[in-house]
Amino acid sequence: MTHDFDMVIFGGLGDLSLRKLLPALYRSEVSGHFPEGARIFLVSRRVESREQELTRIHEWLSTQLKSGESPASHWQVFEERLHLCALDVTENGEGWAQLEQPLSDIPEGQAPRDRVFYLAMPPSLYGTICEQLSARNLIHEASRVVLEKPLGYDRNTANDINTQVGKYFPENSIFRIDHYLGKETVQNLLALRFANIMFEPLWNGNYIDHVQISLSEEVGLEGRTAFYDQAGAMRDMIQNHLLQLLCLVAMEPPHKLQADNIRTEKLKVLQALRPLTGYEVQSHTVRGQYVEGMMHGKEVPGYLDELGKDSQTETFVAIKAHIDNWRWSGVPFYFRTGKRLRQRCAEIVIQFKSLTHNVFDGTSTHLAANRLVIRLQPDEGIEMTVMAKELNHLDMRLQQVPLNLNFAETFSNFYSDAYQRLLLNVIDNDLSLFAHRDEADLAWAWVDPIINAWNTSGTPVQTYEAGSWGPDASAALLHSDRRAWHNNGGSKRSKK
Repeated sequence: MTHDFDMVIFGGLGDLSLRKLLPALYRSEVSGHFPEGARIFLVSRRVESREQELTRIHEWLSTQLKSGESPASHWQVFEERLHLCALDVTENGEGWAQLEQPLSDIPEGQAPRDRVFYLAMPPSLYGTICEQLSARNLIHEASRVVLEKPLGYDRNTANDINTQVGKYFPENSIFRIDHYLGKETVQNLLALRFANIMFEPLWNGNYIDHVQISLSEEVGLEGRTAFYDQAGAMRDMIQNHLLQLLCLVAMEPPHKLQADNIRTEKLKVLQALRPLTGYEVQSHTVRGQYVEGMMHGKEVPGYLDELGKDSQTETFVAIKAHIDNWRWSGVPFYFRTGKRLRQRCAEIVIQFKSLTHNVFDGTSTHLAANRLVIRLQPDEGIEMTVMAKELNHLDMRLQQVPLNLNFAETFSNFYSDAYQRLLLNVIDNDLSLFAHRDEADLAWAWVDPIINAWNTSGTPVQTYEAGSWGPDASAALLHSDRRAWHNNGGSKRSKK
């Protein structure tokens, strides 16, 4: 990266910035990705003295970075890039001058510096911030804006926000961020499909039995009480993360791995995603809510105990979906996500079909179908299960064995920071890992009828114990198709 840039983070001293953005930016500093003139502006409503805030950031980075990533050696350079700005974005006060003056200070004869506005604030403020930036002539042809999720509460509110931002930024300057798309393993999914001849010919309904996409969390509300009870697992996880992963698994090979080509193929998947309405919502979806249970030997409270009031908000969702096109006709896609589940895990499972004929004699064990598991977290890697002969027996005995690629073991000094990749892509003006407005709109168009059906049916959420794999109905969703969730590990029974 050789061109100078300015990055302005609204909410620059907030939780997201401290936990994700600043560590990612610091890693980029250490790895030499920033040019000498790069500047980072941290905008916050309240700012203590520069010395106090930088000390706090330095100490926080020391707790967030892993061994070998100590900020000491590069901190002096990094802190010189940081500019603090006390500003209430809802007011027309003098705070804006603190931002306006240094951003506009460009030596005569120089082209405008690339300018990135990162809105790490509630989406309700996106339109206001963009309006203020425009009124102060801070948006130019080399400007772009990053929008954090959740982008709206439903299709209508999402469209309202996109329309407000779109008044001031063209679509090719709007980066809707989804940190799952920045994970190295997600990138490796594209390499796996499109750089290996052995997989792409099999990547269809002729050879694949079904696909599972699971994003499970061990944590509960973690201070997100007000937001989460308004959103729920469907809006928080399915509408963005899982549907984006679905698109990458199911899309057709693009002509080139460039932003417009990738977005075109992802849109085709969402357009082909079969709508769920009426009875299908009841038979193809499960929503649950965790109650008290045991996590790692410790008792944890239920959702309503943490919330402090009654609620029908779902903390777990499982869905059976179909894509109506030639490639995926007849192949079910199963989604699963939830809080307070047994393990923290994010994975994509490609379950291939069984062999139609067994050439081995009757003494052989059952020929299990091949399976490809793409692990996104916590141990990023790829595993392929195949049938092989047991080497400690003379007779022909077969068993399943894994072919395992663990990224941390295979690649030295491997550390995946999704936000680092995504931020560098924004700076490079690369939209390939970001959602187009039409993608978000189609995702909401699929999700909204499911939520509406839940609300109108009056069916209560099913409870499940913290530390389990979710409601019994989640397992039944697959059992009725003679299938099972991968790596369920003997889940606890849920309460009826």
